[in-house]
Amino acid sequence: MPVITKISIQKKNKDRYNIFTDDGSGEAYSFSVDEDVLIKHGLKKGMELDDILLSEIGFHDDIRKAYNDAIGYLARRMRSEYEVRTFLKGKEVDEVIIQETIHKLYQYSFLNDEEFALAFVRTQMNTTDKGRGLIRMELKEKGIREELMEKALEQFSFEQELETAIKLCEKNMRKNTKESTRIAKQKLEQVLSRKGFYSDIIQEAISAAAPEKEEDEELAALRHQAEKASRKYRALPEFEYKQKMKQALARKGFSFDLIDKVLREEE
Repeated sequence: MPVITKISIQKKNKDRYNIFTDDGSGEAYSFSVDEDVLIKHGLKKGMELDDILLSEIGFHDDIRKAYNDAIGYLARRMRSEYEVRTFLKGKEVDEVIIQETIHKLYQYSFLNDEEFALAFVRTQMNTTDKGRGLIRMELKEKGIREELMEKALEQFSFEQELETAIKLCEKNMRKNTKESTRIAKQKLEQVLSRKGFYSDIIQEAISAAAPEKEEDEELAALRHQAEKASRKYRALPEFEYKQKMKQALARKGFSFDLIDKVLREEE
């Protein structure tokens, strides 16, 4: 049976110790352990190491290494249990070691999916323009359970979510001044939907932030689109030109009455 002959601190990592043993053929480096494992097993010079003890030492040291890696990962920001598990799997840590590490992280309050979900929702609703649906999807991707998601999302009131959606509408309306009212609203619906807002919020936000344009505003947008379309079709015969223009501008969401008015202006 090997006997510990020397224990020395590693130069680059003061929390780990090199263990030297002699199994009868002279002293040689055997393995290294974390300080906690050294203390847990009472490792000292002259101690005999059998196979069972060596297996236990290796098991606990693997847990300690995974735990230290997880703590470093968590130091950057809060993480969910799923994120930590995924991180450790990426480092090829055995599932048994991961399970023990996760248990230890919960024990010392480094992991708490409920607190994580609450903090995540607060951050998203206060610093982004995301709706409830997108935040829910991101929580799901982070492995948060349904009941914890619901509890966390209760913080995001209807009124606050509507306010966020209205601000997003106002921001995007400024980009759509050259579009018809119908197309501008369609684009707003698409933006709000991609941002994770549900239909009730979308309709209220658009009603509040994007009222129907005055006729002169709609005409200005129509003239802009007509000018673009005209460059495409101006080489066509007159009848075909008018038909193509009407079709193109109707697809842009303008009424036929206004289209006829602008085409008469052209003449």
